[in-house]
Amino acid sequence: MPDFAKLLHVVLLVGVVLISFNLIIFVHELGHFLAAKWRGLKVERFQIWFGRPIWKKTIGGVQYGLGWIPAGGFVALPQMAPMEAIEGGNTSTEPLPPVKPLDKIIVAFAGPLFSLLLALLAATIVWQIGKPADVWPSQVIGTVEKDSPGEKAGLREGDKILKINGNDVHGFRGRLDAVFEQIVLSEGDSIVFTVERPGEPRPLTLTSTFEIEPTKWFQRRALRRVGIGPEVTGVIASLVMPGSPAEKAGLKAGDRLLRSDGQPVPNSRVFLDRVKAAGTRPFAIDYERDGQPASLTVEAKVPVSPAGKGPMIGIAPSDDTYVDETLLHPGPLAQVRDSLNTMWVTITRLVSPKSNIGIDHLSGPIGIGMVKYAMLEMDHPLNRLLGFFVLFNVNLAVFNLLPFPVLDGGHITLAVAESIARRPVRARFLEWLQTGCAVLLMSVMLYVTSKDIGDRFGGGGQGEPIVFPQS
Repeated sequence: MPDFAKLLHVVLLVGVVLISFNLIIFVHELGHFLAAKWRGLKVERFQIWFGRPIWKKTIGGVQYGLGWIPAGGFVALPQMAPMEAIEGGNTSTEPLPPVKPLDKIIVAFAGPLFSLLLALLAATIVWQIGKPADVWPSQVIGTVEKDSPGEKAGLREGDKILKINGNDVHGFRGRLDAVFEQIVLSEGDSIVFTVERPGEPRPLTLTSTFEIEPTKWFQRRALRRVGIGPEVTGVIASLVMPGSPAEKAGLKAGDRLLRSDGQPVPNSRVFLDRVKAAGTRPFAIDYERDGQPASLTVEAKVPVSPAGKGPMIGIAPSDDTYVDETLLHPGPLAQVRDSLNTMWVTITRLVSPKSNIGIDHLSGPIGIGMVKYAMLEMDHPLNRLLGFFVLFNVNLAVFNLLPFPVLDGGHITLAVAESIARRPVRARFLEWLQTGCAVLLMSVMLYVTSKDIGDRFGGGGQGEPIVFPQS
């Protein structure tokens, strides 16, 4: 693809990501706006994104604008709660009558309601057009890293994992009840595997510890792993370095590696071990290209840089596995239920002292944007994006209903307290409370966003694209 076409392609995808973000924010804030108009509240501003407006226009006494901080949005309602420090000063100095607690509750609840309705709309479309399953269905262990916690626990290649910590597993990755997710989301100091082993009359129970690989200070902490990977259907030469011995011998990226020195290639780790063991002697490779078998001989070389790496042929092999991408058609309510379950599991692990999931594992706008961008690069991009729409909007609705000041749930809680006490909360105290909580939330968002950037641009770490991660 010419450079200009590539640039245009990237610009279009980024544009789609931004539009989808703004649509989610707009619909949520539209709920507040319409409810406020219905209940007769004064609406001063309707703004997407925070900060000083880079564009604004006043229509019918309401200032519509776009802020310069690309995160969230708001409808300025001076009768609800003072938020001048975040939303800017009031545009009107005229005194406004107080509103009933019921009106505040309706207006606050309307935002999450509209987010949920948008989720149901997206879920209805997904129900009709489907979305890829994206599940690695195999539960058979294909690789066990040497000296890993899994090897020390007795896990072997060929074992079929039936349960983890007593929970049935289905597939290796792609579901909350899959092997990878159950390891990552496990709690406690050990992980109990129930496996079915060829030749054994009954399932075995093996208890493993786990390890968390070190990352740089500006990156997310790594996730729990025991050093196992699923069985593979083949090994692909995903990258062949220009000028390398492999390229000179005729190997190309995308070639499927069948045998090395006459022995089948079960996975990439075994292949790399054989290259290292062969040293600089001639090394035979049987491969397949476009369905046609072929063979070649390559001699590894010891690179000048990086030093101490030993003989290399200049390829990056990747394990290939069967991923079930069948289009599923779950009902709208089932999609919402699954999204709620995902959020519940995430929150419980986040607050659990026995889990290794922390705030740094959450994603900010940049991380979410990168996920959406990656989806648009895959097959069935619209299906994937709409499926993510369901999850994101359900999360947005539930998160905003939490009884935390500055969130919609906080407004509802304060309105209920006002109704019980039969008097409003003191305005000055409420302003300080709202502003403090808003600053706290913004700080958390900036923190997780820094991890998004650190993982993506820090070199390695959890943000590095891994075609076939070990768990």
